[in-house]
Amino acid sequence: MKLETIAIHAGNKIDSDTGAAIQPITLSSTFERGQDGDYPGGFIYSRINNPNRESLENVLAELENAEDAAAFSSGNAAGAAIFQALGKGSHIIAPDDMYHGLRNQLLQVFEGIIEVSFVDLTDMEAIKNEIKPNTRLIWVETPSNPLLKISDLKAISLLAKSKGLLVACDNTFCTPIFQKPLDLGCDFVMHSTTKYLGGHSDVIGGILACKSNNEFWKKIKSIQVLSGAVPSPFDCYLTVRGIKTLPYRMRGHANNATQVAAFLDLHEQVEKVFYPGFKDHPGHEIAKSQMSDYSGMISFLVKGGADEARKVVNSVKIFIQATSLGGVESFIEHRASVEGPNTKTPPNLIRISIGLENPEDLIQDLDQALKF
Repeated sequence: MKLETIAIHAGNKIDSDTGAAIQPITLSSTFERGQDGDYPGGFIYSRINNPNRESLENVLAELENAEDAAAFSSGNAAGAAIFQALGKGSHIIAPDDMYHGLRNQLLQVFEGIIEVSFVDLTDMEAIKNEIKPNTRLIWVETPSNPLLKISDLKAISLLAKSKGLLVACDNTFCTPIFQKPLDLGCDFVMHSTTKYLGGHSDVIGGILACKSNNEFWKKIKSIQVLSGAVPSPFDCYLTVRGIKTLPYRMRGHANNATQVAAFLDLHEQVEKVFYPGFKDHPGHEIAKSQMSDYSGMISFLVKGGADEARKVVNSVKIFIQATSLGGVESFIEHRASVEGPNTKTPPNLIRISIGLENPEDLIQDLDQALKF
């Protein structure tokens, strides 16, 4: 099946009792045992598994060409499951502009447990130089957040395999519609399903998918069940519903972003635009080779500093100033103020998530906000 068909059908089961065409929400926390003590319906307890969670994991596994998937209560919980599975004393190589939520998790929650080196993952020599005897994993985020750097997934995966390392890719910005990390050599792919997969800014979640259902993956699945950081049946239902329109929404996001990026690139109050769809973007050729489109994320530098950037985000009428992305509505944010005092994000950087509004309205909104 093609992506559009998978998105609609792989996460849905027609109810055998009522014939309901859309799978109902199974809110039960526990399931009846048979007379022999077994579980004839295949489910024991909703922390362990649930029909709605199974459907979400099925559709994501199929979309990512994965052997299996595991859903979590948030993207951070999904990332933590991999870090926990590595074990104490392991070393991770991660992007120097890694999503700050996972970066802070590694530095604070896993302090003294996991060792991490933050590296420019666009520089293969820099990656090689950071590999240590205890290195277990290279964590990739491409495009990165918020500088939209592009890492070469094939090259990094080949290097990792030659050194016996694992590779995990945060594919939140692209989704499986525009990029398939497992097909490019990665071992795991992660999504914050809160973003494009859910797509409507009304549900929190995360998911992992694996290239191979091996012993390491079984350890991750065990962590999922025993730690209990799993999404509720209703959260799974909402995410599956969002995924049904994912292929068409992603095309709309990308089309709108192309137009908005072109506008910003010519604006006199804009110093620089970070958008991998531009031919002069340092990672454009790699992005073109591993992505089928450039998604809906743009970052740009306003001429001036933090004060000028804040004036812009405080002056928009259609964009919502909020910490998120991937919804049908457009978001705008001054990233440095979100990431805190240790951020490496430029103080005049604004990140925008382009939604599905009319692109002319978005352009007019940014134009009036930039007249400071």
